[in-house]
Amino acid sequence: MWALCKKEIRQYFSTLTGYLAIASFLLLNGLLLFVFSSYNILDYGYATLENFFTLAPFVLLVLIPAITMRLLPDEWKSGTMEILQTRPLTSRQLLTGKYLAAFLVVVLALLPTAVYAVSIAVLAEAGTVADTGGFTGSYTGLLLLSAAFTAISLCMSSYTTNAVAAFLLGAAGCLLLYLGPGAIASLPVFRSGADYYLQQAGMEQHYLSMARGVLDSRDLLFFASILFFFLFLTYRRIRTKS
Repeated sequence: MWALCKKEIRQYFSTLTGYLAIASFLLLNGLLLFVFSSYNILDYGYATLENFFTLAPFVLLVLIPAITMRLLPDEWKSGTMEILQTRPLTSRQLLTGKYLAAFLVVVLALLPTAVYAVSIAVLAEAGTVADTGGFTGSYTGLLLLSAAFTAISLCMSSYTTNAVAAFLLGAAGCLLLYLGPGAIASLPVFRSGADYYLQQAGMEQHYLSMARGVLDSRDLLFFASILFFFLFLTYRRIRTKS
């Protein structure tokens, strides 16, 4: 399992694609947070990374499907999945190795964003720094959201042998599960009480709760359920095609 995980990470960084994807993620976040006036935290008047944690999910909606789009489709398209299954690897180990490789690449992309927190602390005037304890909850929420997006994107990619289709399916799946329930809840017909339960069915509400620095066991359980549900679907898909 770990050998497969390391192989996938090496393969991802064996070309410029991996480096360009992470660099694009960091560049886009940097431009949005420090250059573009709409979200420029330097003009915000308060030392906070709220804008980063608001924007990051939408950037991850593109980054994560781009990372996972070749993990399974290329194996089936080239016929190497059959070779992998002749190795002493169970379907569960194969899935775990693929998933961990993708998630670790996402974590590597998120690690440099710690510079934003350091920059805020350095640039802030005395008495203007926001609650730094909230950063822990916010980054925890971002990591859990990334883990869920990775599971969703990997699951979507298991239903096609085309990498572009896998990317589109993964991005669409993450977007619908992140914003879909909240958008439906905003319809007037659901404003009699059902809107609350619809919002709780979407990832956005749980992520924003954690992004405010609130670590609630219900949010943790929600993301764990999403993660294991889509990994289970992917596992069944691998077993079905094998």
